[in-house]
Amino acid sequence: MNDPSADLALQKQQLRERLRFRRKHFAANLDAMARLAAFRIVPQPLAERLTGRDPVAAYVAWGDEPDIVPMLAAYPLALPHHGDRSDAMSFCRWTPGEALAKGPWGTEQPCEPSGPVEPALIFCPLVGFDRQGNRLGQGGGHYDRYFADHPAIPRIGVGWSVQEVDALPAEPADMPLDAVLTEQEFIICGETL
Repeated sequence: MNDPSADLALQKQQLRERLRFRRKHFAANLDAMARLAAFRIVPQPLAERLTGRDPVAAYVAWGDEPDIVPMLAAYPLALPHHGDRSDAMSFCRWTPGEALAKGPWGTEQPCEPSGPVEPALIFCPLVGFDRQGNRLGQGGGHYDRYFADHPAIPRIGVGWSVQEVDALPAEPADMPLDAVLTEQEFIICGETL
């Protein structure tokens, strides 16, 4: 008899491979003007929620992920941080231009974290998404665990439009997004925004 969780894990891994391929080729073929124009303006429903006092959780783009730091540079920012591989993810304040260090998972994070902060909004990278708010991440579950521990914080996935699929397989631990931002549109998925 087949293990349904193993089948779901295999489905997700195959989707990750296909969607990473799409993302890589899409980003590689963007011309310079399109790249400069993408992800530079905060969508109005989000701008209304940003006070300028509370930090906004962002991320440092890795590889062909969309770079959202320029779009959010006017706001206080926080980046994901891991003390080591066994630590839960937290967010620590960071200002563009401050030094970054490789974290235990290879992502850029603040060198000298100021201590965890709770962001007003969370912008998170993704590998895939659907319009129901399902997000396919890298597979570590770091964002899902943070989302589960902080369910009131709005969650906005960020990706290229080619990363959209009709439906993603979801498990009970997969936390849905409230919205998705692509270079083409702002998609509201939940009722929190």
